[in-house]
Amino acid sequence: MVMRRVYFDNNATTPVLPQVFEAMRPYFTEHFGNASSIHHHGQETRAAVERARESVATLLGCRAPEVVFTGGGTEGDNLGVFGVLREDLKDGAHIITSTIEHSAVLNTCRQLETLGMAVTYVPVNASCLVDPDDVRRALRPNTQLISIMMANNETGVLQPVEEIGKIAAEADVYFHTDAVQAAGKVAIDVERIGCDLLTISGHKIHAPQGVGALYVRKGTQVTPRLFGGRHERSRRAGTENVPAIVGLGKSAEFAHAGFTNGEVALMSSLRDQLQSALLHEVDESVVNGAGAPRVPNTTNIRFEHIEGEALVIALDLKGLAVSTGAACSSGAIEPSHVLTAMGLRPDQARASIRFSLGKQSKPEDVDFALSLVPATVAKLRELSPVYAK
Repeated sequence: MVMRRVYFDNNATTPVLPQVFEAMRPYFTEHFGNASSIHHHGQETRAAVERARESVATLLGCRAPEVVFTGGGTEGDNLGVFGVLREDLKDGAHIITSTIEHSAVLNTCRQLETLGMAVTYVPVNASCLVDPDDVRRALRPNTQLISIMMANNETGVLQPVEEIGKIAAEADVYFHTDAVQAAGKVAIDVERIGCDLLTISGHKIHAPQGVGALYVRKGTQVTPRLFGGRHERSRRAGTENVPAIVGLGKSAEFAHAGFTNGEVALMSSLRDQLQSALLHEVDESVVNGAGAPRVPNTTNIRFEHIEGEALVIALDLKGLAVSTGAACSSGAIEPSHVLTAMGLRPDQARASIRFSLGKQSKPEDVDFALSLVPATVAKLRELSPVYAK
């Protein structure tokens, strides 16, 4: 008998939608041309790339020429941060970011520090929220960039990016936001946000891994991080990964439609049902970031007196996939930097589990999770030397 498996780790990666895969399939076989070639085969794929660019632009509320295709979220973050600062390194430029950013931004900033740049890491409160006033107070005469994520990958908390965008505009400072975990879950409008640069990743919205996009506002000069041909309007060299780009374009269409066809609303309802039942059925359980607006698919719950990794493994053996946090940090000895930045003790951070739903999630999947989690937590607590009933 095949074990039933339910996947609640969509913030790590999502399955490629069947419709997305079918849209990609011809570009592995009959439509194989290099999109930079001027003959029929090349122009055929060039047209497909530009259609995908239009679809991504619609999702982001921007113009198609402002979309740069990348190899994923990490490359997009690197290009967005490094790209507008490289010429300023010699002047000792300063940037502002937060303590809860994804490693793709944090490690980029740490690298910039080794090159002589000053970085201010603004804190968050107990709800995982950046205070825009902290960003304003951190500004210096030589501040060149503010980079604050739109939605946190571990807690799902939405940051006040519109307020931060206004602060950046008033100070005439570039504003980059990592929207990898926001895309497809909340509406994105780059004009409303006021950002100059915004990153998304395909595999978080049911497109394949290894493709993403960076929005670059018209007039924003970005120094490329890859050097070669003049692809992507000389902003990202390298022959385009046409099948993946087509997949990203198609997934962007489905993501955009999800706000009106009920998919996002259903995902939110299922998340709330799961969260409410777990809090009711498991004593000493707390939602991390409960006091803040969050993306509709994510809940990060702390089950006191357990080791989160032990719970992840125990649930996986029973067919339920969840996580303790960012997939990029799997195997890390240190507790989550996001949760500790919120003020949690290391033991509380390690007792926290992220449940993240996707388009494929169904009511019966929630029922399956609820049949496993409370009993598994209870069993682990029985085995814990620090838990007293």
